[in-house]
Amino acid sequence: MALYMDVHHRVEGLTKEGVEHAHARDLEVQGKYGVDYKQYWFDEPSGKVFCLVEAPNKEAAANVHREAHGLVADEINEVRAGV
Repeated sequence: MALYMDVHHRVEGLTKEGVEHAHARDLEVQGKYGVDYKQYWFDEPSGKVFCLVEAPNKEAAANVHREAHGLVADEINEVRAGV
């Protein structure tokens, strides 16, 4: 499986609690798509959210967000871990 970083550029009105809830929903849904959402980061002042996800493809990662809470990422980029 590939590793992806998805980026949500600006989610209006999103709070720390909202991101926590969305991530929890991702974890509930991810198995259906063979995806593993590893971690997320939230920059509250800018409204940006970053999610690290292991998935068979970009579409599977997007499908989890779509089903879990509807907040589909603006970008999904394949990444490799640095040393």
